[in-house]
Amino acid sequence: MMESRIKRLATTLMDATTDKDPLVQEQIYDALCYLGESEPEEILNSCDEYLRQHDKLAYPHRVIILKAMETVVKNNITLLDKSTAKVVIFLASNEMTKSKEVIRDWQQAASNVLVAVGQRFINKVMEEVLTKFQPGILPHYFVMQTFANLSVSNVFGMVPFLNSILGTMLPMLGMAKQDHMKSVFCYALQHFSESIQEYLANLDKAPDPTVRKDTFSNEIFSAYEVLFNSWLQHREAKLRLAVVEALGPMSYLMPSDKLEEQLPKLIPGILALYKKHTEAFYISKSLCQILEASVNIGSRSLDVQLDSLLGTLHPQICAPADPSVPLTVKNHTEVLRCFTVLACSFPDRVLAFLLPKLESSNERTRVGTLLIMRQIINSAPSQMEIKKPFILSSMKLPLQDSNNKVKRAMVQVISAMAHHGYLEQPGGEAMMEFLVRQCALSSDAQPKKQPPDADDLTSDSVQSISVNTLFLLSTTVDRMSNVLWPYLLEFVTPIQFTNALTPLCKSLMYLAMKKQEEGESASLIRYDLNANLPSPYALTTRLLVVSSQPYVGDCRGTAALRLLNVLHYSVHPALDQLWSKKIPLLVEHIEENMEKSLSQKDWEEKLLLFLQETLVAVSDNTWICHFVTEMCRQLHSYNGFPLEKNFLYKCIGTTLGACASKDLVQKQLQELLETARYHEEAEREGLASCFGICAINHLEETLAKLEDFVRSDVFKKSVGLFSIFKDRSDTEVEKIKSTLILCYGYVAVYAPKELVLSRIEADILKNIFQYFNTKDLTLKLCLIRSICMISQAIYNGVKCGDFVFSRKAELVAQMVEFIKAEPPEAMRTPVRQRAMITCTYLVILEPHLSDPDRTELIDTCLASVLALPPLELVKERDENGGDALHKEMLYGDTISALKDLLKSLLQRNLTPHGLQDMFAHLGPWIKSNKEHERQRAVEVSAALLDFYLSKLNVNTVIPFYNLSVLIALFSPRCSDSLASVRQHAVDCVYSLLYIQLCYEGFARDHRDEMVEGLKALKKGLEEPDFTVLFHTCNNIAMVIGKRIPPDQLMSLLLAMFEGLADPDKNCSRAATVMINSLLKERGGVLQEKVPDIMSIIHSKLEEVDEEHIRKAAQQTVYILASQHKSVVVSSLLGSSLPFDSHTCTMWRSLATEPTLTSQILEQLLEKVNRDVPYKESKCFLLGSGSERIATPLPLAATCALYEIMSAPESGAAVLGLYPPLFVTLLLRVSCTVGVQLPKNLQSRERRSSSHGPAPRSLHPCSCAVETLKVMLARGGSEEVARAVGNAGGWELMASPERHHDGIAVLARAMARHAGPRLPLIVKNLIPTLSSVFDSQRITTTAFFAELLNSNVVNDLILLETMMDNMTGRQKDSCMLVRMLALRGLGNIASGSPDKVRKHGATLLASMVNGMDDKDDPHNLVALEAMSSLSKLLDHVEERDIQSMLLHIAIRIRPFFDSEQPDLRQSSIVLFGNLTKFSEDNCEVFFEQILNGLVTLLLHLQDPKPEVVKACKFALRMCGPNMGCEGLCDMFLNHLREDRSLHYGEFMNNVCKHLMQTYPEMLNRLIVTNLFYFKSNWVDIRAAAPMFIGFLVLHVDEDHCQQVDLDQLISALNLLLKDPVPAVRVKVAETLGRLVRIL
Repeated sequence: MMESRIKRLATTLMDATTDKDPLVQEQIYDALCYLGESEPEEILNSCDEYLRQHDKLAYPHRVIILKAMETVVKNNITLLDKSTAKVVIFLASNEMTKSKEVIRDWQQAASNVLVAVGQRFINKVMEEVLTKFQPGILPHYFVMQTFANLSVSNVFGMVPFLNSILGTMLPMLGMAKQDHMKSVFCYALQHFSESIQEYLANLDKAPDPTVRKDTFSNEIFSAYEVLFNSWLQHREAKLRLAVVEALGPMSYLMPSDKLEEQLPKLIPGILALYKKHTEAFYISKSLCQILEASVNIGSRSLDVQLDSLLGTLHPQICAPADPSVPLTVKNHTEVLRCFTVLACSFPDRVLAFLLPKLESSNERTRVGTLLIMRQIINSAPSQMEIKKPFILSSMKLPLQDSNNKVKRAMVQVISAMAHHGYLEQPGGEAMMEFLVRQCALSSDAQPKKQPPDADDLTSDSVQSISVNTLFLLSTTVDRMSNVLWPYLLEFVTPIQFTNALTPLCKSLMYLAMKKQEEGESASLIRYDLNANLPSPYALTTRLLVVSSQPYVGDCRGTAALRLLNVLHYSVHPALDQLWSKKIPLLVEHIEENMEKSLSQKDWEEKLLLFLQETLVAVSDNTWICHFVTEMCRQLHSYNGFPLEKNFLYKCIGTTLGACASKDLVQKQLQELLETARYHEEAEREGLASCFGICAINHLEETLAKLEDFVRSDVFKKSVGLFSIFKDRSDTEVEKIKSTLILCYGYVAVYAPKELVLSRIEADILKNIFQYFNTKDLTLKLCLIRSICMISQAIYNGVKCGDFVFSRKAELVAQMVEFIKAEPPEAMRTPVRQRAMITCTYLVILEPHLSDPDRTELIDTCLASVLALPPLELVKERDENGGDALHKEMLYGDTISALKDLLKSLLQRNLTPHGLQDMFAHLGPWIKSNKEHERQRAVEVSAALLDFYLSKLNVNTVIPFYNLSVLIALFSPRCSDSLASVRQHAVDCVYSLLYIQLCYEGFARDHRDEMVEGLKALKKGLEEPDFTVLFHTCNNIAMVIGKRIPPDQLMSLLLAMFEGLADPDKNCSRAATVMINSLLKERGGVLQEKVPDIMSIIHSKLEEVDEEHIRKAAQQTVYILASQHKSVVVSSLLGSSLPFDSHTCTMWRSLATEPTLTSQILEQLLEKVNRDVPYKESKCFLLGSGSERIATPLPLAATCALYEIMSAPESGAAVLGLYPPLFVTLLLRVSCTVGVQLPKNLQSRERRSSSHGPAPRSLHPCSCAVETLKVMLARGGSEEVARAVGNAGGWELMASPERHHDGIAVLARAMARHAGPRLPLIVKNLIPTLSSVFDSQRITTTAFFAELLNSNVVNDLILLETMMDNMTGRQKDSCMLVRMLALRGLGNIASGSPDKVRKHGATLLASMVNGMDDKDDPHNLVALEAMSSLSKLLDHVEERDIQSMLLHIAIRIRPFFDSEQPDLRQSSIVLFGNLTKFSEDNCEVFFEQILNGLVTLLLHLQDPKPEVVKACKFALRMCGPNMGCEGLCDMFLNHLREDRSLHYGEFMNNVCKHLMQTYPEMLNRLIVTNLFYFKSNWVDIRAAAPMFIGFLVLHVDEDHCQQVDLDQLISALNLLLKDPVPAVRVKVAETLGRLVRIL
């Protein structure tokens, strides 16, 4: 019986092989294999029988079965008996040869079965297969392939048969006519040969150790003759390759004499194939084997073949390998192996062939040759040992090659040479120099001549490889230490190796440290043995200079400084302590910063300080003289490196300063003047810096040398001391003058002040003044800079003594002339900026400027800067982005220079009069009708006033007599058309008011709250919004009014009123501010005819849409309302709906004063509540019914409430009326859901929206919602409004279907953010539970239900009242009210859990009644009852629930499989909660758990995540009640909500525990799962058979009998036809597992 069932299962699975889905086919294969693991022989016999009986089964399906058989055989080969093996062998043999045609998949699968069986039963397999291999009859293709694969898989078993097979096979070779047969013979011969080789190599393990190579030699040679002489000539390329693959292994087995005899034909024959095949790997592999076989027999024929071999193989390497085509890379490897074989045998001839190829004009030839050389150097070291000098000498030409690929190959050759001792030979240094040159390649360098077929190998790649190679040779090849040290030092100083400095320094540092470890610290650099090494002075100079640009060249500075530190003893013995302390700090500074964050100026100062300290530490004048001489010698090297050269000049100046030999100082200064490249700006700067720094210690010598320079007639092409300049052009002469003048400036700045002040007019200015009359821009800028530096030097020097600068006025006048000469329409140069900076320092010096000179200076500078065209215009003209950025920076710097100059002038007369005088110049610009002029003028004014205030020091209280004039000048600008002007105008007013406070006697650090408020008002001036500007200007005016002195108030008001009628908007705004202030003082002058006045105000607002008019109108309305509330309200309510913007403005004006606002709000609430909210109107359209139309008065009052409460000032009044406002508006929202506007208002709203954007919707519900929203915001409940908005509550409230959800959101927010407001709100809402309007009952019930979710109702002692009201709603006629009442009662569990126990019986009764609600067609009340009951269960008394526990469990069970996800979820969660009360009814409830267990486990695959989550919860709850600790732990650990579930693995473990604990439940669980075979959900349909499969996998044999196998197999067989492949896959898997219960 058992056997027949296994067979039935297998047959079912094999029937299903016709499934077209590949995943199902794969699973069927797996299932068959699984069955085979249990009963291998039974399954193999079943497969055999099935295939024999289903002879017509198509071969793709037979393949699945054969593959399964192969796997079963492989995995159970040791268990098979001979009879089963024979059955399998016979079947496979027949399947393999049934078709004479080659059907590869089918016959290959059968062949694989034979090979698998052959692992153990080789004799049986051979006995069967040899029947298909008869002499004189061409065998089946797969017979030969099977032989071949058997020979590989079972070498020791197969080789004894090979002699016989070869004997039978050889005559057949001539019979093979078809290419595929010839190919399979070649395949067999190849594998036979490999098998024989392996056998012979392992004779000690072989069954027959007497087997020898000559056993097979003759047969192999006979086969060789056919393959080589006949088949190799075939036109079919695949066949030729098959022949070649066979010939390689065969060559090892051929008789030595025969191989020697055949080589003259064989090798040319193989080589000829290279021309016929693009894919050369198989040819090269075979050739290498033939060459190795030839060498093994000591062949003499190779000598003759060598030239042709080399000539053919060499191009194979020269053709580049494509990494994306693996066989080309493998081919390269095989060809290189061939060269290794040849080089070991014929080293001289191979080198003689290769080395001349390095001179080829073809790049690929050169690269390929170098690759071969690297291979030979690495793989034939003993043969190449005596060839090292010859090889090195042959590499001279490649070292000159400019091709990047050749360079890379050369670097690789050098690396190989280094490892094998080549570089220690003469000529090795040239190799290292080449490597360093490649390290020095610049990133943008390109090969001079690149052939068109070259790929995109860049210089960067070559450089990167070279850098890595250099470092590896330095650090990992021990024998290279003496080669590289100290030789690499020779490359540090030459400028052409600059780009290689970082890797050079790193390598040298490593090598030097290694030498120090070996005890060579003192004699680290042996100059006596290495004459070419750079001197210590040269090394120090070079490394210090390149460190000035520390991040260039892969952080060159760090490497250079570290090397310098290592070399300290060789530089000077006295530097050990200083450098070991200072250099690490410098390195750390580089590493702590980045290129962008490092200040170049600070860094250079650190390096120069380090240099100074070094010179002090050395204190050896001879050493210093040598050092400075070397520095000067290196100057020309840096001609292409302006930044480094500039720093070197500074180093020279520093070192000359430390030099005691004045003759040397003068000599070097003269040499610097003679050799400088004056046309370069960086050079001029550097030279001037050098002179300045040198003057610190050698002022006399520096000035003397400059004086000689001036007198040398250098500018007259004379011959003499400076004859080097005689051929200079006029332009260059101007550059020389510029440098001279800069030198004087730097000397003035750097030289000691006590020495230089006396020399400024006599020696310095005397030589500068003669050059002022110039038009050369460079010279002009240098003159200005030099004068500026001289002024700074005087200013800094004056601090220690009096100095009267007699030529000051002359120099200021010259700067003014320079400024005037600049074109007024454009700023192209920094002349203005630098001249003003210079004047800034000049005006500080004594004597004072005369008034005319001062006026001339101010007016010239203002006109030159403020009148420039706008920067935006300049950008439009200039399309070059970089130049535009430069211009922008230049504009900014020039404005800053102007500010600094005017501050400097103001400093000399820091009085109200001085201030007035300054603004007499600025006034016309401030009032200019050109925006850019105003903007610059006001910006400058703000800076001046801020400066005045910061410098003001009032000793006596004096009047600031011109405050009102200045306030009047700036306050209109607070509403200028330009935002920047507005901002700066506020700053001006701010500063003026603080200046006034200072003059009144307040301390300068005193902060006035009113004036400080101006800063906060600036925010309102950023955007040109008219309303915001007006409001801000009004506040500014209020501050001004409060702080202006009484005696200046009228003059200020008069100045403001002058602009009232002016069409200029600025004046108009200022006038409006003053009008508002006056209106606040004159509230009793209004007319009594309020309706008429209201009408007039409205009409004026319509006529003139000006901000100040609107504000004035609002003020008037407020005054009227304060005296005539009712009339104003009635008048405004009579306005047409929707309210226009002017009416809205008037409504909002009523929010100004809390008491008045409260009274008006009460009137409006009374009008909302007085009338019914809507009227029913019959609808005459199809589907007759009625629609609700809003009544007008409550609608208008609601709109009015919105407008008033939208004003911020209404807050206090809203707070006072919070409960009635909230309740009225909440019920208003409730009554307007779905209510329509009257038809006349509908058309009017459409018209208003078409004419322009309406302020907001007039729709009754939207209007009510917006009003409630603004009421909350104004009543201090902004958090409530925000929370409701974030949760989408406002939109929900307006939706007829989701209104109650929106109310719940509101209630939740109120409970959280407005708890203290709730008692009065609840009190006012309770009566509405009896309202005639369903909507009001729904709203109130929903509000209360959600409040019960919060503990706040308990805290406020509202719980019992609200619970009683909710219980009373259970019989409400409205189903939604009943549902919401249950929700509220359930919410008590989360809101007031401690009260649930007290009222448990009542609450539970309500829930059970809800589940039994008869008027509940969609189970909504039942759903709510289940959800609420789940919440309550945690808190009720156990005795209250026990009596109804079973009733509830049975009642909810049908919902587990409901089509509604929320019903599934709620019922399952409730079921989980019920388990907590199952202890007293343990057995009864355990039965309920078992009834639901399968459902819960399957619904873990539910399509809805919330249902899956519920199932996880329920199962975790059920776990402890199931009496199985392992299952309980699994549920708790694997079903956590935050953990993803591997369902298959989980179910496997669950079933394991179930079958261990409840094996008797097997049939019940299976039958329950069968019910789900028809589930609508695919995942559950797939899970059910998988569940069954895991159950049977783990059940004990004792309990298998309870399963109705026939029913189960039938059901699975039916499900195997499911349209979804995933389901069929699981069925197939389970069918395989049923073997466990057979």
